[in-house]
Amino acid sequence: MKHYFPHTIVNFDLKTAIRGGYVKTIAIDKRKEFTNIEIDYSAKKENNKVVALSDGQILMLRAGLGRLKILEEQFVKFTKDKNGVSDKYPKMLVMCENTEVSPLVVDFLKQEGLQDGEVIRIDSNKKGEIPEDEWRILKQKLFNIDKSKNPKVIVSVLMLREGFDVNNVCVIVPLRASSAPILLEQTIGRGLRLMWREPEFAEFKKENIRRLLYEKREPNSFIDLLSIVEHPAFLKFYEDLDNDILPELEKDPKDREDVLGDIIKVGLKADYKKYDLYWPVIIKESEESLVGGEFGLEKLAPFTIYSLDDLKKFFNKKGEQFVAEELTVKTRFGEYSVDAALFKSESYNEYLEKILNIVVNRMARISARKTKLFPAMQINNLALVKVVDLFIKTKLFGQSFDPMVDNNWKVLLMKNGVVTEHIIKEIGKVIFEMQNNVDVEDAKIEKKYFSDVSELRMRENYSIEILKTIYERLRYPSNKGGFEKDFMEYADNDSKVEAMMKVDEYYHNFASLTYVRNDGFLSLYSPDFVVKTADKVYVIEIKSDKDLNDPNVKQKQLATLDWIKRVNKLNTENRMNREWQYILLGETHFYGLRDNRVSIDEICQLAKVTLANAEGKLFV
Repeated sequence: MKHYFPHTIVNFDLKTAIRGGYVKTIAIDKRKEFTNIEIDYSAKKENNKVVALSDGQILMLRAGLGRLKILEEQFVKFTKDKNGVSDKYPKMLVMCENTEVSPLVVDFLKQEGLQDGEVIRIDSNKKGEIPEDEWRILKQKLFNIDKSKNPKVIVSVLMLREGFDVNNVCVIVPLRASSAPILLEQTIGRGLRLMWREPEFAEFKKENIRRLLYEKREPNSFIDLLSIVEHPAFLKFYEDLDNDILPELEKDPKDREDVLGDIIKVGLKADYKKYDLYWPVIIKESEESLVGGEFGLEKLAPFTIYSLDDLKKFFNKKGEQFVAEELTVKTRFGEYSVDAALFKSESYNEYLEKILNIVVNRMARISARKTKLFPAMQINNLALVKVVDLFIKTKLFGQSFDPMVDNNWKVLLMKNGVVTEHIIKEIGKVIFEMQNNVDVEDAKIEKKYFSDVSELRMRENYSIEILKTIYERLRYPSNKGGFEKDFMEYADNDSKVEAMMKVDEYYHNFASLTYVRNDGFLSLYSPDFVVKTADKVYVIEIKSDKDLNDPNVKQKQLATLDWIKRVNKLNTENRMNREWQYILLGETHFYGLRDNRVSIDEICQLAKVTLANAEGKLFV
């Protein structure tokens, strides 16, 4: 038993556990090409019913199968007996969004060549429960899954809470874009269980850890490697994952508490209305029209990174390229290709249609997710397509360009996507400017109260009790979260502070803004805090000193300042009868003034002055 169950892992941080070889090494399989091209990762629907998998889901599944095949081939070479047979069988787990998607996944996997016995589907109801009679049958199938060649792939909805105990999960494909991070954390926690526990493999694993984590080289083998196919909805989760405490991996979680560890539910206080704040969402502008709505070529910049002749040389690779990136030190290794049909338009007209869909759907989706931060999209689609077509043919490359000659239009689909990215970026920036060039007088406002979110989940060890807020506790980051914690405590003790809220981007997704990133693409931003005093509402972003001048921090700042100006033009009853201000608060500035017992109002006003001096202009 010593070699098969050598450790009880409790309260290890993930990095320590990986470096110690107590769990599998985690790698995120990332797509190298089209990195900024918009791909739909949600299942296709008609009349609110799922009818097909999306291009993004198909790509993820093919990537997972590609990685699984590599592992199967390597494991056979690594452990085959004299008859060429191996007793190590890697498994792939596909986490689906709902029971409408899971049968489509099974059908697709069979289309890709898997046989009936190689795929098993395990679905649960919305509470994550499987009926007892079904579970008895499934449990029998799963009991020896680690020792059986089949099934190779497990397709499931919420089944991780059922005492599912498989050590051979080596590939995870998280298709569920709307999953709460805690569910993905549970899934990964299950996949981390060691597969290669025999003592004869110990030295091989140590060598792999040394090469991958310390020397940043390709490992000699992929034993005890957990590959997670990247889903864009979880990018931040992947970045933060190594900062979280590992769940109790060797303990069979028969109920939710065992899985969650110190995760707690936090509700509203009995007197929460005293401290409730709202976020003003501009639903409809007074005139419902864009100012200066003419859309021409004059603001569109040509593409200058490569010449047209150079671009034509970049069509020698087939398929989509994936590469693994180790989670903790970011070593990249293990490249492989996946067949896909992303942006491989059969005609130039189809390409134009996809460009239109990307630009319009991106902005419409952002509006829908964030309760219509923009007025409704009012650009004429036909006019927009004509502009894109004219831009490509006359200005994009600084010369005349006929997409239909010698299939020249394929140049637009260059594998790294830089040409298409440039087109989308230029079109998106102009539309963004037009959408924000509006009159807010007499605008229709929706007051989104933070108390509408009645319950939060957080880690108890990284949360504190705050008096002047609606919740029983507020959380702060486990990694370098001391600044946020100190700010909350200091603001709470300031008698001039009437109420405050720590904005949780996962739960308070209405409290966010759209901004243009430094690379020109639209993205979403949630500030850290909203603080109310006698005559001000402060929207506060706190940053370490080294991040204050980060280009994207500046872009967020500019977008928020513009939004603040619009808010301050609203009728006073739509902005808590107070002036709103945006504050970018640096670490040294805060601690220097805190130690001198300066009020939050004074800290914020001095931060504005300090920033104004640094920028050479006063932000209002």
